[in-house]
Amino acid sequence: MNNIRNFCIIAHIDHGKSTLADRFLEITGTVDKRHLKPQYLDQLESERERGITIKMAPVRMVYHPKFSIFNDQFSIKEYILNLIDTPGHNDFKYEVSRALAAVEGAVLLVDATQGIQAQTLANFENARKAGLTIIGAVNKIDLQPPQLESVVKDIAGLLNVKPEEILRVSAKNGQGVNQLLEAIVKKIPPPKAGIPNSRALIFDSLYDDHKGIIAFVRIIDGEFKAGGKIKEVGYFAPQLITCDKLTEGEIGWIATGTKESDQIKIGGTIGQPPLPGFQEPQSVVFVSFYPENPDEYENLKKALAKLRLNDASLTFTPESSEVLGRGFKIGFLGQLHFEITAERLAKEFNIQTVHSFPSVAYKFDKNGQPTEEPMTKIEILAPPKYLGSILALKEFFRLGNIETRTFGERLIITAQLPLADLISDFDDKLKSVSEGYASFIYEVISYKLSALEKMEILVAGRVVPGLNRILPKERVQREARQTVERLKELLPRQPYAQAVQASAGGRIVARETVPALRKDVTGYLYGGDRTRKMKLWKKQQRGKAKLKALAEKSTIKLPAAIFRELLKK
Repeated sequence: MNNIRNFCIIAHIDHGKSTLADRFLEITGTVDKRHLKPQYLDQLESERERGITIKMAPVRMVYHPKFSIFNDQFSIKEYILNLIDTPGHNDFKYEVSRALAAVEGAVLLVDATQGIQAQTLANFENARKAGLTIIGAVNKIDLQPPQLESVVKDIAGLLNVKPEEILRVSAKNGQGVNQLLEAIVKKIPPPKAGIPNSRALIFDSLYDDHKGIIAFVRIIDGEFKAGGKIKEVGYFAPQLITCDKLTEGEIGWIATGTKESDQIKIGGTIGQPPLPGFQEPQSVVFVSFYPENPDEYENLKKALAKLRLNDASLTFTPESSEVLGRGFKIGFLGQLHFEITAERLAKEFNIQTVHSFPSVAYKFDKNGQPTEEPMTKIEILAPPKYLGSILALKEFFRLGNIETRTFGERLIITAQLPLADLISDFDDKLKSVSEGYASFIYEVISYKLSALEKMEILVAGRVVPGLNRILPKERVQREARQTVERLKELLPRQPYAQAVQASAGGRIVARETVPALRKDVTGYLYGGDRTRKMKLWKKQQRGKAKLKALAEKSTIKLPAAIFRELLKK
């Protein structure tokens, strides 16, 4: 095992992780330069469109250094480097936690133009708790940023090392990347020998129509080879390459042969006894998804099951609505996680969905009234000059227990914020008031008693369940008014007038009326007395009354486009 190094790259979003991984693949010859494209390990269409990493990506590289780390006592000419590229956004921290459990070391990468960000601190703390060897590196030195030395000093202080130990690289042009690879071999320890039993940690998985569920694993003890229940084993290059066996300390994949998704748990163990520390991810944001075409319900169910195989934080349960039909209530780790999942359903499975407003898990009393809501602890890292603008966000969000402390030349602002406020548009507002210089991380910490009310939307006297929301009492009036006004613009006009109402606390708090669609039934008449016109008008009125009565008895059907428009920020 002395020639194996298992490591991951951790960083704040957009600090150059994927580009650095590209240079590793190029320098080690893992991918031919002619075939190498930017963000090579990012395989999802959404990742390329957004320019961010969403799914962790493992790859095995063979590296031939030009040195001996054992002072010429003996020299290993070839090293196996198992890299796991990780996401940088807070919503995908569960992905990062599984990667940290599968490796011995981490490269902590910081953008020289932006410096240490909130997620940098969070990733460092998680890697430290996991007992990993951490190598600091500052990226984008080709831009020659004036604050380079200050950023190097900050990283050195965070890692408690000398500034000269921080590697300076340009993932874009390859400057310093060879030295970083050498540091990985020198500083990150090889895997340790374990017990005689064969055990493997499952850190990810995917579904294959022929091989069943493929488990991405780190071999902790013993070895695994094809035979019996195991169909095949192999490693990532980064494509799936078959090999004879996977041995202790290696990272690879096992074709389990099973097609039952509940038999493979990401974070779990293949073999006995189970590895300690497995925890199910906890969803914090909930959205109801319904297929636009009701006949796609079973396809949506299968698609969600396949997504869950490589997204363990996704949870879903069936539910139904009179208005929208059969669907699923899906749990997410955050707003971005929800948006990405909706995109993947459309692009990878060609399933168009309608969904409700994102919500959180409230607690209710015995009468079904919401009483408690989940609270988060947030940490905002920002330059001091934006402190006033950030504190002014209290006008829009329920920020409380605010404290500040210095971190180098910046401030860390700690506060408590209801999760419901956080998932609305807090991120956008923070970026706006700080001109993009502030970043934040959060964690759900507790429940808190709050003054809450359930707001229902009624169209023609019928409740539209997909538009129900739970809101702070002081915001009900404003949200109700905005929603009914927006619906008045969006709803198609009918031959009769439609009342659009918002109800909260047993009272109507806002109302608009969609005017009737008027048709001139007497336009073709000319001259004569008024009798014929009166007959046509009365006939039209009877027809409208009949249509209105039928509509009141039938289920309200709102076009999917209306739900999408209402969800837009």
